[in-house]
Amino acid sequence: MMNSFLNTINSPDDLKKLTHEQLKALAKELRKFIIDIVAVKEGHLGASLGVVELTLAIHYVYNTPDDLLIWDVGHQAYVHKILTGRKEKFHTNRQIHGISGFPKRSESEFDTFGTGHSSTSISAILGMAIASKIKGDSSRHHIAVIGDASIASGMAFEGLNHAGATNTNILVILNDNAIGIDPSVGALKEYLTNVKTGNQKQDNIFEALNFNYSGPVDGHNISKLISELERLKSIKGPKFLHVTTTKGKGLKQAEENQVTYHAPGKFNAITGDIVPKSEVIQPPKFQDVFGITLVELAKSNESIIGITPAMPTGSSMKLMIDEFPNRAFDVGIAEQHAVTLAAGMATQGMIPFCNIYSTFLQRAYDQIIHDVALQNLPVIFFLDRSGLVGEDGATHHGAFDMAYLRCIPNITLFAPRNEIELRNIMFTAQLGHFKGPLAIRYPRGRGVTLNWNLPLKKIKIGKGVQLKKGKTIAVLSIGTISNNVEKAIRNMDISHYDMRFVKPLDTNLLHDIFETYKTLVTVEDGCVIGGFGSAISEFATKNNYKNIIKVLGIPDYFIEHASVQELQDEIGLSPSKIRTYLESLT
Repeated sequence: MMNSFLNTINSPDDLKKLTHEQLKALAKELRKFIIDIVAVKEGHLGASLGVVELTLAIHYVYNTPDDLLIWDVGHQAYVHKILTGRKEKFHTNRQIHGISGFPKRSESEFDTFGTGHSSTSISAILGMAIASKIKGDSSRHHIAVIGDASIASGMAFEGLNHAGATNTNILVILNDNAIGIDPSVGALKEYLTNVKTGNQKQDNIFEALNFNYSGPVDGHNISKLISELERLKSIKGPKFLHVTTTKGKGLKQAEENQVTYHAPGKFNAITGDIVPKSEVIQPPKFQDVFGITLVELAKSNESIIGITPAMPTGSSMKLMIDEFPNRAFDVGIAEQHAVTLAAGMATQGMIPFCNIYSTFLQRAYDQIIHDVALQNLPVIFFLDRSGLVGEDGATHHGAFDMAYLRCIPNITLFAPRNEIELRNIMFTAQLGHFKGPLAIRYPRGRGVTLNWNLPLKKIKIGKGVQLKKGKTIAVLSIGTISNNVEKAIRNMDISHYDMRFVKPLDTNLLHDIFETYKTLVTVEDGCVIGGFGSAISEFATKNNYKNIIKVLGIPDYFIEHASVQELQDEIGLSPSKIRTYLESLT
């Protein structure tokens, strides 16, 4: 009978009734269960397939949720979710009103800490362990599972540094599979490779940080994992277990092509083959336009440098890395380092194109202010995945970039409405006209035009454009959300302006708009507090305009997971909802 063991598992307590051999059979059932559902519903596949035995062993040995467990990033937490009461809901993973694709405190008591960005687990679990010690609870265990890509981040080392100076009862488990989303990079990766091959047992970096180190242990040998975890339970103080796993374990294609099968989209659960995309010719993804244009510009401008913190494939920086390996850098999950590295290069006359997802750039806010903007250095930031990103949810939406960048002196902030404008601002940026930092935000996914690969043109800094002329209302949009506005106002007597620059604003155009229209509506795919609409309202106040200003954007709460279209409809940014709103004003 299929799923004979999985059908009996409703909580981690049920695992403790199984033998080691039965746990091995359960591992196979779990892999099939995940593959069958993710093949249809989509999601993060490879990471969870790689930690099936590790997850089983942890919940088998420890008394969760009383013993506290954190999954760094959370890509690999699907097995954890299935074992902790969400098996029947797992088919709703990442779907609207379904369970989250990441650990989430409000979803389950077993999700002790919300994760979605990397490298937070060690600091968080240490905080929990110190709290337990203060409360006088010496029996509770505290476990953090972190990958070899995530542990290379500065924050992870900050946590290790502090933890090693305590006698708290924590266990850091390194899930070492030599890959994050893309292959791991850097000196620490080389060190871990040497440890795995037995070449570097002495001068162990983790023992030097006062951790009781053990491993490497085969992460797919459940008996060895259980035995080692049971041994470590009796050891006091900070402990470090090095576990080696294979990302995508159990699905041949996922093991052989780990980058693609990190989140493969729909695929055939039996064969593993990815379902072919529609053969209808579609516009390219903004990410691909970025990568192609970067290589094109770099061929004629030797000062251009590419930088990304562990997202070379997702951002298409890999095109530059492949073409110019000495001028393009994947620095690992190290956003702060990426920004200051770019600043250092800019002081020497280089033109750094620093591509960081919007939600991850938040992690380097101090570096943006102190190392780049304060020194007025011409670093060019590309804020990929700005706006709503869909099923990854609240941890990944790029909702705040316009608000958190607009307030910083010296920064120019631009949002292209299509791929042509993205190419043109990239061309303009490397001409040397910017004496300070430039930030360019664009969304995840496909653009809007097939005819995108046109000759490059210079963009006038701080200039907006009128897209449609009407009489009653002026709609001011920024970035690709303008395409929703265009659809919304068809056959309506409404003017539409693409302001293009959030900073500096096109003040001449704004004076004309305010003097012509009584009612203005701003539309943005960013937070309404402090964003583009706020900038327009500030302009009105400064110039004593009394016009009616309505602001549409992402409301003042964290947006959950669903498709971009569903989310836009929910918060009033879909074409139909924008149209309904405008009709209510006329």
